[in-house]
Amino acid sequence: MTNATAIRRSLQRHISTPRLETPFHPRLSVLSTTSDWYNWAGYKAPHSIFDSDLEYFAIRSTAALFDISPMVKYRIKGPDAESLLNRVTLRDVRKLSPGRVHYTAWCDDEGHVLDDGTLFRLSDRDFRLCCQERHLPWLADSAIGFNVEIAEETDEIAGLALQGPTSFAVLSEAGFAGVEHLRPFQLALFEHDGGAVVISRTGFTGDLGYELFVPAPSALSLWDRLWQAGQLLGVQAIGYDALNRARIEAGFIVANADFVTAEAALRADRERLPDEIGLDWMIDLEKPWFNGRDAILEARRKHSLRYILVGLEIEGNIPAEHALVYHRQKNEAGLVSAAIWSPLAKRNIAIATLERPFGERIADDLWVEIYALRELQYHKMMKRAKVVPRPFVKLDRRSANPPGRF
Repeated sequence: MTNATAIRRSLQRHISTPRLETPFHPRLSVLSTTSDWYNWAGYKAPHSIFDSDLEYFAIRSTAALFDISPMVKYRIKGPDAESLLNRVTLRDVRKLSPGRVHYTAWCDDEGHVLDDGTLFRLSDRDFRLCCQERHLPWLADSAIGFNVEIAEETDEIAGLALQGPTSFAVLSEAGFAGVEHLRPFQLALFEHDGGAVVISRTGFTGDLGYELFVPAPSALSLWDRLWQAGQLLGVQAIGYDALNRARIEAGFIVANADFVTAEAALRADRERLPDEIGLDWMIDLEKPWFNGRDAILEARRKHSLRYILVGLEIEGNIPAEHALVYHRQKNEAGLVSAAIWSPLAKRNIAIATLERPFGERIADDLWVEIYALRELQYHKMMKRAKVVPRPFVKLDRRSANPPGRF
């Protein structure tokens, strides 16, 4: 089957099926008592499985299984794979050793962020790029002149996140010998179902956790292997609502939720430079030229950066999601994009984008405007907010070596 034929068949599936089912859907649908599904990149995905509160506590207390199969996955390999990825992403790929993973982002020529994601170096010339949005035409155009092969493998590769303090114990009980040697952002291949599963010590919860990638035909056997091993270790299936709480506590951002990607932005003032969404630490100016480099340096030189993404702590216990932020209760300063009452930190926390210099040089006397529903009527409340560092919650077990069994 040619690559063009495979692409046509994939598109036909997306057109003929309103929402595709992931390879793990047969197990999730049986466990689901809420039938609370949403669309994730064309796939049917759960907001919750049985109770979003209890699912969150599974992440923080035992172990949680979350289906990440809808995450867009690209396989990039060939003699020039490293050079291409170094050209299009912000971080220096030359420093990423085989068997390692790093979080990165990529920009258009104007320096605006197209997306962020994780880059897995499977071998010297073989990479997997995982992200939120689809970028195959852009990657193909960027690859002109490079000796590489690029293919989307979202449908072919099933992904599963196993997160929480007993996640290592589940893998160990499931018979993945040697998984205890994985350090944070390290990956390795393990035997499964007559083939191999890639297990990396990565995740989106800020907790001890792993991500597993396996060919789609072996997905259900992988689920059953983990589910059986985790029965005495409190393993639970979870949906996005629980994961979202954990990622906010960890201070992680989501494309087209906490910032608008350059391809999705309809207005020029919605596009963001890496420095404006807290990704300035990624930029390696010692590496060869990369997309957006000149524009990013020009914005820094001219001090023309307009926004800053910050963590907020807000008085009270009512989440301030999508609340406006004010300075001195009168000057609009920005907008909250994600907010929760953190059960672990026991704080009312939020991620917000503020106009500079608010949140940078002017970080005092900030307020958020919250509308709370009380007895079928909304009440406006102005609550004090202060800029605080992210992550809001930092767990030592996330980076413990070797990981604990808890």
